This record gives sequence, C-alpha cells and structure tokens, in this order.
Amino acid sequence: MATSTEDLFLPVNVDRASQVIVDQIKVLIRSGKLQPGDRLPSERELCQRFNVSRVTVREALRVLETNGLLTIRVGSHGGAFLTTPSAERLGVGLADLLSLAPATAHDVTEARFIVELGTLPLAVERATEEDIAALFAMVEEAEAALKAGKYNVELSAAFHTRIAQCTHNPAVEMLMQSFNGPLRMSLEESHTAAPMGEQGIAEHRKLAEAIQARDVEGARKLMTEHLNRTAARVLPNS
Repeated sequence: MATSTEDLFLPVNVDRASQVIVDQIKVLIRSGKLQPGDRLPSERELCQRFNVSRVTVREALRVLETNGLLTIRVGSHGGAFLTTPSAERLGVGLADLLSLAPATAHDVTEARFIVELGTLPLAVERATEEDIAALFAMVEEAEAALKAGKYNVELSAAFHTRIAQCTHNPAVEMLMQSFNGPLRMSLEESHTAAPMGEQGIAEHRKLAEAIQARDVEGARKLMTEHLNRTAARVLPNS
C-alpha cells in the first residue's frame, strides 16, 4: 500500500456512520494516502478502527463498491481492494441521474455544443494518423450497418467519443466518455423524432475529412450544423 493504514482511520460515532466512513476513505484517496490497488484492512480490523459494527462497515464498503471505488475479491488472496471508477460506470451514473432529474434531451444537446465544440480544436490539432484512420473506419462501419438495416445510436455516440479521444488529453477523454450515457439519451430521442440515416453518416465523414485536413474552422462549422440538426429534433420541454 502507499502507506501503512495503522493510523489512517479515525473512530466514528455519529448518525449515518457508514457515510462518514465512506467520506474518510475518499479523503484518503484524494490525498494519495490510499491508492487504487491498495487492499483495505479486514472487516474486523475496520470495525475496531472506526469503532462501529460490522453491519456499518459492510454498508460503507457496499457504497464504495457501487461508486466504483472498491472491488471485492474472494479466495485466499481476496479482500476489499481500491480501484478507479471507469468512465463507463461514470457515464451510466450520469445517465441515471439525468433520467431522474428534470434535465431533458434538449438540455443534454445544449451541453453537447459546449463540450464538443470546445474540444474540437484540440482534436483537429492533435489527431494522429491512427486516430484519423479510426474515424474513417467508424464511418465505414456505420455505412455498412445502415445498408444492412442495423444502424443505431451507439455507432453515432462512439464516433463523437472517438473525436474527443483525438485530443490526447486524459481529462477531456474521461469527460466525454463519462458523458456517453447522456449523449445516447439525446441521440435516442432525436432518432425517435427523425431516424438517423445517410445525412448524419455523411456529416461524420466530412468531420473526419476536416480533422484530417487540420481545418479547425471547417470542422467547427460542420459540427455546429450537425448538432443543430439534433437540437431541432428534441424540443425544450421534451
């Protein structure tokens, strides 16, 4: 582990003790005193250090596991190990939050203008030959899927996420990947209003061509038109 856990955990004796335990562990992770891959002490040890019952410790571990910060392994080398939440898990959580909150597909589409247009210049500047080849391959996959009657919003969402990866900025990539769930929600509603087809795929190809040509203004113009079509399909009160 990054350091000994002997003196890391402080006893708790308040209501919602399990949440206090969760908060303590999050602080230790942020400070670097605990890191992904570290094994937490046993349930018995945690009970003693936090001065709480085993039920409380198990509830705290369950919350950490649900949040993607912990994984439970069984067997002789098992235990509770800290981990880093995946972008996919973050995306699912964000999509669930938006589905339960008053945010609509229109709200998500407005956010896409900020996120996708904001990251596009970096994508155009930093995209490698491998990145560009991947974008064109995705366009060709979408064209084949459309011809076979199997085109879906997953293919469109993947293309937009791949553009963000062209920035080679880990923070931007994680932001866009975590936004994948809400992005699909927006696309699905747009698809219901007017099924996607050749025009959307053609715009994806033109975007890939603009990135290949290092044409920032052309890419921004294409992306703006592309997102405007989606915005027109989802009403503000939808």
